Amino acid sequence: MKIGVCAKFTPDTDTRIKLRPDNSGIDPTGIKWVVSPYDALAVEEALRLKEKHTGEVISFTVGGDDTAGLLKGTLLALGVGRAVLVNDPAAVGTDALGIARILAAAAKAEGLDMLLFGKQAIDGDNGQVGSMVAEILGWVQVSRVSELTVEGTQFKAVRAVDGGLKELVAGSLPAVVTADMGLNTPRFPKLPDIVKAKTKTVEVKNLAALGLTAAEVAPAVQASNFGLPPARPKGRLLTGDADQMVGELVRLLREEAKVL
Repeated sequence: MKIGVCAKFTPDTDTRIKLRPDNSGIDPTGIKWVVSPYDALAVEEALRLKEKHTGEVISFTVGGDDTAGLLKGTLLALGVGRAVLVNDPAAVGTDALGIARILAAAAKAEGLDMLLFGKQAIDGDNGQVGSMVAEILGWVQVSRVSELTVEGTQFKAVRAVDGGLKELVAGSLPAVVTADMGLNTPRFPKLPDIVKAKTKTVEVKNLAALGLTAAEVAPAVQASNFGLPPARPKGRLLTGDADQMVGELVRLLREEAKVL
């Protein structure tokens, strides 16, 4: 079984985000980069499928020169067989559709049985790329999957739907699956494996190697300005006896917060 997994590196959730002086994006200085948490679920599921059915796991990432080291210390250290990094100036600043075209071309060249994504990256939270890749490849897709079983060329998946409900779907490979919380518990790379992975090779490709041009991945959507959320106002301290404070709290919730 040949399994692909697409992983994006995003700022750690504990990282304090700062903006560039011109507000064109985040300042990368001092940021700890990690595999986006939902993508980590996809990586873990790919490894489990490989261990159960034998085969190969190939990762696909769009990134820059520093991404190769991140791939070695995470995905290759975890047991991913090969890591493909698409590094091209034209990919910088592209939109979700541009990324989807790149990943679809990279995946198509490998003859995969299944391609896994996280349901969304935690930076942009768009949740679009997996579905776009499935459409470009012409594959079936299942999103927000919390349970997955594969037998031969058939799969079954449990996915979340609105209202707290879940549905069971079945289909045939090849397929694109996006991972949701509850699918598994991702493993962490062990120190000896991290050391060994430093000697491994990341396959770096540009757009031309994938049969793409810069015009094909030019962004149709561009973000022109970023801003931090407004500062949280200071809390208000109520004084008086219990009855007075309760009455004042109810009034504030009704008249100012307007939640009652």
